[in-house]
Formats: sequence, structure tokens, C-alpha cells
Amino acid sequence: MDFQFLYIFLVLLLLVNVSVSIYLATKDDLDSFQKYAQIIIVWLIPIVAAIGLWLFHRSQDLPISSSKSNGSGANQNIDVAGSGD
Repeated sequence: MDFQFLYIFLVLLLLVNVSVSIYLATKDDLDSFQKYAQIIIVWLIPIVAAIGLWLFHRSQDLPISSSKSNGSGANQNIDVAGSGD
């Protein structure tokens, strides 16, 4: 029974490491040295490095949306109506 949990843990560890290694290998914004170094880190420090590097690169891939206007046009947040005389 204890060996079943160990096998399940090892399979999950292997799946996470392989998936993060493939994700890092397909990143176009990393040069080859960075790819190799990060993949080695993922395999040397299995769970923590894999999740940490994946979250770091995912945060770099997400577009940053700005809620501020660029200063042109009317401000939609003001409830004052002007007559414009």
C-alpha cells in the first residue's frame, strides 16, 4: 500500500517535470543556455523549481491590461455635466 503512494507521487513528479521541461524548451524568448540551465534546475529541485519557473514564465507571457486612459478624450468617471459656454 505504501509503495502505491510512492509510485503515484513519482509518476506525478515525472509528469510535472516533463511538462515544465517541454514548456521551457519551446519558449522563444530564452536563448539556449537559459533553456538548458532552467531545465537542469527543474530536474535538480523537482517540485519547487518546476512550479516556480512555470509561474514566473507564465506571468511574463500574460498581457498587462491598463485601466488608465492615455489622457485623450473625456473622462467617463466624472458625473459633472458642463454646458460648455
